[in-house]
Amino acid sequence: MPETAPLDSGTERQGPEEPWSGNEPATEGAAFVSSRRALGELRDALQKFGRSLREEVPVAARQMTNKLRTLAGAGWLRFRRTKFSWTKLSVAELAARSGTLRRLATLRSEGTKGAYATPVSQRGRRAILARCAAVAAAAFLVFVVVLFAWALRDVPWDEIADGSLKPVVVLETSDGKPLVSQGPIQGPYAAREDFPPHLIDAVLTREDRRFYEHFGIDLKGIFRAVYRNVGAGEVVQGGSTITQQLIKILYLERERTWKRKIQEAVIAFWLERKLGKDEILTRYLNNIYLGAGATGVPAAARIYFNKEVGELNIGEAATLAGIIRAPSQLNPLSNPEAARRQAELVLDAMIKGGKITAEQAKTATAGFAELRPAKPATRSGSWFADWVMQEARELAGPYRGTIKVKTTMVPQLQAIAEKVVAQSLQREGGKANASQAALVAMTPQGAVVAMVGGRDYSRSTFNRAVTAMRQPGSAFKLFVYYAALKAGLTPFDLVEDAPIEINGWLPENYGGGYRGHVSIAEAFARSLNAATVALAMEVGIDKVVAAARELGVDAKLSETPSLALGSSEVNLLDLTGAYASVRAGVAPIEPWGIASFHAEDQPRAFRVGPPKQPTTDLSPYQPDLIGLLRLVVERGTGREADLGALSAGKTGTSQNHRDAWFVGFTERLIVGVWVGNDDETPMNEVTGGKLPARIWRNFMTAALAAGDGGAASEPDAVAGDSSAPDSEASASCNFRACARAYRSFRPSDCTFQPYSGPRRLCER
Repeated sequence: MPETAPLDSGTERQGPEEPWSGNEPATEGAAFVSSRRALGELRDALQKFGRSLREEVPVAARQMTNKLRTLAGAGWLRFRRTKFSWTKLSVAELAARSGTLRRLATLRSEGTKGAYATPVSQRGRRAILARCAAVAAAAFLVFVVVLFAWALRDVPWDEIADGSLKPVVVLETSDGKPLVSQGPIQGPYAAREDFPPHLIDAVLTREDRRFYEHFGIDLKGIFRAVYRNVGAGEVVQGGSTITQQLIKILYLERERTWKRKIQEAVIAFWLERKLGKDEILTRYLNNIYLGAGATGVPAAARIYFNKEVGELNIGEAATLAGIIRAPSQLNPLSNPEAARRQAELVLDAMIKGGKITAEQAKTATAGFAELRPAKPATRSGSWFADWVMQEARELAGPYRGTIKVKTTMVPQLQAIAEKVVAQSLQREGGKANASQAALVAMTPQGAVVAMVGGRDYSRSTFNRAVTAMRQPGSAFKLFVYYAALKAGLTPFDLVEDAPIEINGWLPENYGGGYRGHVSIAEAFARSLNAATVALAMEVGIDKVVAAARELGVDAKLSETPSLALGSSEVNLLDLTGAYASVRAGVAPIEPWGIASFHAEDQPRAFRVGPPKQPTTDLSPYQPDLIGLLRLVVERGTGREADLGALSAGKTGTSQNHRDAWFVGFTERLIVGVWVGNDDETPMNEVTGGKLPARIWRNFMTAALAAGDGGAASEPDAVAGDSSAPDSEASASCNFRACARAYRSFRPSDCTFQPYSGPRRLCER
């Protein structure tokens, strides 16, 4: 019988053919061994790829690709028949000739005799399918590994593994009450036991009923959500668990992508094992956004209901649970009716779940009529809170969890300051063409007890007491006369008040006219410009600048003759601090607002105090300086500020009445007042001795009637923080003093490294 033509369609076969024996050919066994060897190499490469997943993803991916090519090239198949054999058919060629295989099977079934009469063996076909399946499985495995490596490469593993709470700074007034700045807030972290059971039930009923049953991913919930969404034709229910939501809140970006979904799934399984259910739920309740700037249930309870989280009733808990999915649109402030409807849905679900009874739900529903959350008014002390918050966050940097920062603000004095400024501008601002005012009050040690940065915080958060730089006018003359006293002059020495010209500049007295030879005390009390410039030129402008620096003025000062009359800009806070130096008898007195702080994981509190320690003793000049300032109030330009008791200060008015100042002090308080307009338009003949002096007097009168609001004693009392477990002074650490004293100071435990021996506690 003649030989049949080979299936290669014309390609001449090399070498003799062996007869069909009906058994597996030897060459097929070799090919199988070769394939197994390639699969073994693939397995080894996958293991290596797993070990270097994060560092060598691109290299490992290329290795996998090369191994797949090797496997495909090694998959040669050899089948023999009586007068026909295949040699070295690749997988790709086999696929191309699948039609020929089917034709062979058909001829065999019809009993056809001849060259195509013998079918392909079942064993050979299974071998082909097995190899194809192995290749497909290996390719899929590589694809999955590469996909997960790509999706997980930028996950913040270190941050998640740290497992600690992000820092939340909670400001307190000097008496330990909450001090909340305007805008977004997050209250102190609440523990699991602080949340009432009905609040937990409401949130789980609304967001994740099977929270304590799944392992981070709720497949049943996902299928249920898909079914309902398909039935509704829109997204009406989500499948994310509370664990997944916490991951999105704290660690991942918010956009909906497949990459983020993969990250969610992997982190969710891992986080459930690391933290546990109760810790995950606690973190979720402390970090979920609930509208109106409130992050966390504790903050929402305070904003919406003015309650601690443990005081929430069933209706209030249902309200908070109902707004989680759309807090900006459903919260009680922006949409009270929608919030009420959502709360009723939560209550119905809680009844079905057996969490509450129908009677309890009825009582809660009836209570909705009394549920009228009102948008919080501008919180007292907002300018002060804004001022201290930046430093508070810096101090809290190395700590985690809740950091309670006790400030120096005295609530009673803060309320008086805000009321006096608002009433004065309302009463006199229109006539005076004065739209803004600022006030700073501090103790002789520099502890700021009250701060008002403008007329209305809700309309403008700009802090004119700290940020605005304005010309102080004659209030700057304090430094000229301090420099004169340091040069050896006395208040009784004479200075000439007469026309003076300096490079074409002719300073004039307010109201015109000159007084000839006057004492230094009279020139200061009457705020005589010509006499002050003459005195400054005699002492030296550089000495005036040095005097201002010594008392604590850090602003840029131009060494020109006009500096003596306050032509260089300063801010109210620094200028008031300089006057506090005179009252204290030491300099510089740096204003400060943080008395202490305590991290929840630390056994002791940290005292903070002034940023700088006074280095200059003013006692040789203090009596004369105070005498000059008292003379201004008693017989000079500041008579509107006279309290009938010890009061001293200085007026200041810039050119064209753009700025008006009065800065002065009593026995216990130093207060600075500025009045003007943001656009620097002139006021109607307003001087420092008029509206600013009256604001100063009104504030001081109310403060004295209130016993200074405790301003004199409160900042000293925070040596031991009452919020700490041990409030005695011996258990606290002076943060700034220790940091200045020891280069090796470690704020995490308040220790330093001595020259020999172990680290020691800083007890300054």
